[in-house]
Amino acid sequence: MNGKARIIVNPYAGRWKAWKSIPAIETALRREGIAYDLVQTEGEGHGIELARQAAVEGYAPVVAAGGDGTVSEVMNGLVQAAGEGLAGPMGIIPLGSANDLPVQLGLPLDIEGACRCLREGRERVIDVGRVDGRYFDNDVGVGFEPQVTIEARKIKRLRGTLIYIVAVFRALRRYEQPHMTIAWDDGRAAGRMLLVSVGNGNVTGGAFRLTPQAELDDGLLDFVFGTAMSRLQVLRFLPLVFSGQHIHRPEVTYGRTRRLTITSDDPLPVGVDGEIISTAAHRLEFEVIPHKLRVIC
Repeated sequence: MNGKARIIVNPYAGRWKAWKSIPAIETALRREGIAYDLVQTEGEGHGIELARQAAVEGYAPVVAAGGDGTVSEVMNGLVQAAGEGLAGPMGIIPLGSANDLPVQLGLPLDIEGACRCLREGRERVIDVGRVDGRYFDNDVGVGFEPQVTIEARKIKRLRGTLIYIVAVFRALRRYEQPHMTIAWDDGRAAGRMLLVSVGNGNVTGGAFRLTPQAELDDGLLDFVFGTAMSRLQVLRFLPLVFSGQHIHRPEVTYGRTRRLTITSDDPLPVGVDGEIISTAAHRLEFEVIPHKLRVIC
């Protein structure tokens, strides 16, 4: 690794785990001999601004210290700064509840191991998705999946994947399945849908394999949608998502595409890399940007 690292910490990540971890992060960075500056985000979207500024100022790598939302914001800032060029390198110190992208990259989930990877500097170039001007490294959920995230935010006493499992059952009580029209490279479908998930990666929420065949660097987005189901059908369906076997159900369509569009007269909740960006979207346009981001892993 050359140059000086900019460490961007979201102090709230992992329910203030990141803020409490700052001394351990700095100790590990010094132990590995990494020159760095450390800054903290101050609110939603601030990580994008800090990462963009760091890239412009020549910091390398720019490191996201936090959860999936923090990683996504830092990635967005780096891609914006790169313009038409290759973005990064981006480093990750995983401090979230799920850590979806770090797990898929095979990164150590402890601070010392993550900082050792920063020193070693091995890189992988991955694809990035885009939905209506927002970039995503892992996935976008439309419908039931972001409704689960909305419910998860209300849960204060649990940690890790258990938060999302409990949130699933809470979401079932409130969610009304909207009518959507979905169009992709070589297909189209319309009707009431339980959910749509568009994945660059293959796991979300630490355990849900909605797009189990997705690869981070294949130049395509995987997508899955399930037609409307009764609550009993949903309860039978959801356990299959942990293993990815749901894609073989007759209610489910699974595919790969470069572009995809979703339209609906009903208000749609939308989550990007685990963060809610809308609760009332009516049109969404997706595309993949192949081999766009350098990630240290």
